[in-house]
Amino acid sequence: MSTKEVEKKSNGGNPFQRLNQQLADIAPGLDPIIMTIGEPRHEPPSYVVEVLEENKDGFRKYPAIRGTDEFRAAIGKWLTNRFNLSEDLDPDKSIIPLNGSREGLVFGCICARDYLQKDSKPAVILPNPFYHSYGAGAHIAGADEILLPEPADGVLPDLDAIDPSLLDRTVAFYFASPANPQGTVAPMEYWQKLIKLARKHNFMLFADECYSEIYRQTPPTGILEAAQSIDGTLKNVVTFNSLSKRSNLPGARCGFAAGDPDFIQFFANFRNLAAPQVPMPIQALAVRAFGDEEHVIENRRLYNEKYDAAEEMLSPLFGPVRKDGGFFLWLDVSRWGSSTLVAEKLWREVGVKALPGSYIASDMPDGSNPGENYIRLALVGTLESSKESFRRILDSLE
Repeated sequence: MSTKEVEKKSNGGNPFQRLNQQLADIAPGLDPIIMTIGEPRHEPPSYVVEVLEENKDGFRKYPAIRGTDEFRAAIGKWLTNRFNLSEDLDPDKSIIPLNGSREGLVFGCICARDYLQKDSKPAVILPNPFYHSYGAGAHIAGADEILLPEPADGVLPDLDAIDPSLLDRTVAFYFASPANPQGTVAPMEYWQKLIKLARKHNFMLFADECYSEIYRQTPPTGILEAAQSIDGTLKNVVTFNSLSKRSNLPGARCGFAAGDPDFIQFFANFRNLAAPQVPMPIQALAVRAFGDEEHVIENRRLYNEKYDAAEEMLSPLFGPVRKDGGFFLWLDVSRWGSSTLVAEKLWREVGVKALPGSYIASDMPDGSNPGENYIRLALVGTLESSKESFRRILDSLE
């Protein structure tokens, strides 16, 4: 692929840049309410500055790529408690820190290709719509990008429809639960079926679980507990999570990968050459945050409060809008036009900036786009601003 082709693919693949270009010459009808980027705006934990101050000398040192003992132990304890894991989870072999989950999701794909060493051209399977970093990982790994449409009505992708010969050359399979943007949560049985496919066809199953702690009532099942429930091991599975959504700390750029110990060790060796370490004061902050559930409970309450308001105000026009997990609304706007046209309409008429669903999905081989009829709204602002945006949307579309 030429440099120009890569640049075109890269720019075209960033949904927020595409939207900014689309709306560049359109003035907002009212003072803007931005609901595009899933950037948490709730208050972070009160002890952030305190922890960084206590550990500031760590900024003078190069951290170990595998993280501090305290970091790995804290993540191991949190995973074990949250997902009811057995004591067989070895933090020293199965956990590494990341500079946010996005870095791991991209680099992990390269490692999966090199770790598995398949004879045929590698393939990477990703849900559609999808977080754009999945596609970046497939692109950098030089793999065929295979799109698996994920319906918007809460129905999970049909695993039985995947050609076994495709699975044989697959090196990485990305899957998010709760899904972004639909909020769909995979049950235990679905995870188990997917894990068994990964082991049968020998590919790495990458679970993006960054929204695992943002749910309405029932904590989502995790990939690690599903894997252990099969045979007690974490073979072929890796989970990615971070402080960004759980603790409202997207700027800390701190996450982790946990799972198959053989792959994690291979991944750590790769990162030791190609990726920056996580600063030790930031790791200390993660230790404190993952040991504290009070701020997570409050964070979840604030999101659920906004979902209650959305259900009350928007469901008469859109039908049920509350999903099991995540902090997005995924609204079917097909009655008023395509996702891009409706995004323009909302911006021009009422100043609400919504993300066209087609910008976070790709065209399928038949030319259809599973996001074409939807807009995504991130419920990251205050309850008051969220209610105001709902009123404006109703004013524009009713």
